[in-house]
Order: sequence, then structure tokens, then C-alpha cells
Amino acid sequence: MSAVGAAAPYLHLPADGHSGRGSFLGVQLPPEVAAMARLLGELDRSKFRKLLKLVVSSLHGEDCREAVQSLGASMGLPEERLGILLAGVHTLLRQALRLPPASLKLEAFKSELQELCIPQDLAGDLASVVFGSQRPLLDSVARQQGAWLPHMANFRWRVDVAISTSSLSRSLRPSVLMQLELSDGSVYCFEVPTAKFQELRYGVAVILKEMADLEKRCDHKLQD
Repeated sequence: MSAVGAAAPYLHLPADGHSGRGSFLGVQLPPEVAAMARLLGELDRSKFRKLLKLVVSSLHGEDCREAVQSLGASMGLPEERLGILLAGVHTLLRQALRLPPASLKLEAFKSELQELCIPQDLAGDLASVVFGSQRPLLDSVARQQGAWLPHMANFRWRVDVAISTSSLSRSLRPSVLMQLELSDGSVYCFEVPTAKFQELRYGVAVILKEMADLEKRCDHKLQD
């Protein structure tokens, strides 16, 4: 990961009170975005544009570690403050770029930034990244980076009953044997008692329902 993404360990600040509302930033405002927004008022536009250009380069997949050091020296910012700004802008743009343009409207995006008290001229520069001519390239890079991660290539399972075992509690009790093979060739095998499997199935069903409900609420908020 580039130095921009690695700046997040500097952050130990609590999130602001944005919990529970529909937002491209998620249900709860990321703490690095909250911390960044509080510092932007002290940053002039020329410095912000240099910082933004560096973050966009990171989103393109470039190694920006040396550029981060050079930027900090030229702007005269302490390392910790620079890390907060970079991490906050990086997270904000990454979250916005996760949504297709049809789901996140320009007006809704700027409204969110206004609620964060981000100066209007800086908000315009951020919007130019999310909705401007660079968007197709950023989407392409994101798809390529996602393809690097191993994904499930094959999944096999069967129900097994232990007839003879050293533990009487497990004797004649069915269990589910699973084999998971990933695209990088790694294979994982595990055994799950039926009771635990039912708990897992129920838990996944609850999470999927909550995700669907949350997605509907966010879509309604972004389309308003």
C-alpha cells in the first residue's frame, strides 16, 4: 500500500455525530474524515490541490512515499497533521468512488461536504475528482486492484456422521465438512457441527437482511 493509505495509524480520534444517517461515507463517519475536515479550514487552496494531486496518484496505484516526504517539507506541516489530511482525503474519495455515478449525485456529494464544514472551493476540487474526466481511469484501476485479491474458486461440502469416536458426545452426531479452494491455489478444510452451522446460517441471513435494508435507506437518501 502507498504511503497515503498507510497514514491512517496516526488517527485515534472519535467519530463525529453522523451515526445513523444515509451517506456515501457509511452509517458512521470515518474518524479520519472527521479529523481531516477539522484541519482543512487552516489549509489554503494551492496547498490543498498539491495534497489532492498526491492522493489521486495514490488511487491510481502509484508509490507515493517519497512524494509524501517532499510534500510535507514544502508545505511546512508536521508529519502527524499531514498524515491526518492525507488519510482523510484518501478515505473520503475512496468511499465516494465505491458508488456508481448513477447512485451518488453531485448535489448530494457537495451537500455532504458542506455538512462536514469543508470550504466550498475545496469541495469543488474534490467533486472534480469524483465526477470529472479522471473517473473512468480511477474505476479501471480499482477493478484491477480488486482482481489481485484471491477469491473463492471452488467450494465442496458433505454431511458426515461419526460412528466411532473417543468422545461419546460426538458419536452418531452429524456434522458438515467443508472444503474451500481459493484462486491462488490454497485449500482450507474445516468441520462444523450442525447446531453451529444453523447458527451461522441464521446469522448470515440476518446480516444480509440488515445490509439490504441499509442499502435501501442510503439509496433513498442519496436520491433525495
